[in-house]
Amino acid sequence: MSTAVPAASGALEGLPERETVHWRRRVDARSLRRRGRWWTATTVAHTVPFICAAIALGVLEPVTIPVSLALLAHAWAIPELYAARGANVLRPRRAAGAGPERRALLLLGDLIDDRARTLHAATGLVLERGELGTWILGEAGAVLVRPDGRRVFCYCVKASASGLPAGDRIAHLLLALRVNERDFATVANLAFSGAPWRLRRRLRPGQRGALRAALAR
Repeated sequence: MSTAVPAASGALEGLPERETVHWRRRVDARSLRRRGRWWTATTVAHTVPFICAAIALGVLEPVTIPVSLALLAHAWAIPELYAARGANVLRPRRAAGAGPERRALLLLGDLIDDRARTLHAATGLVLERGELGTWILGEAGAVLVRPDGRRVFCYCVKASASGLPAGDRIAHLLLALRVNERDFATVANLAFSGAPWRLRRRLRPGQRGALRAALAR
């Protein structure tokens, strides 16, 4: 599920949408580490039983080796499906038309520097550095690459207005992120957390350059 945010104003100290999820603890570096460990533990809990069952069947009854292989395939597929869900937050949406898309790109171009414009032209994504790490912004989601480059967090979040051009969707997220990064991460819904290589495998080839650039920062 995606969380919607409106166009943000730099005059605000925080995002008003924070009140709609008041029960969530405000995201910081410590909570991200804890959430990452929780996500890893959950993935392990889902996959280890399949692996143990596959080994036990193969040892106790060799005739069941095909079943063991099927169980191992399930153990591999579970984290891959999680990673695919994470990659989906950066997938492009339906275009709004040549004219509106062109005007939206001009607006977005005014918000970012030359390096970011070049990357956006190649990948359709925008990079923004923050205190929590480097963000990759798409039309309906964002990926946070932690400073050590060992873990990514994929968030579903989008502009509240419907039918916007791609550039406007990204610009809304960018402005909201700049208003308050911690509120942005708190309001957004986490879709995946894990190693960058898992996410990279599920990204479209044209988008992988954005992840490489974020890891290089």
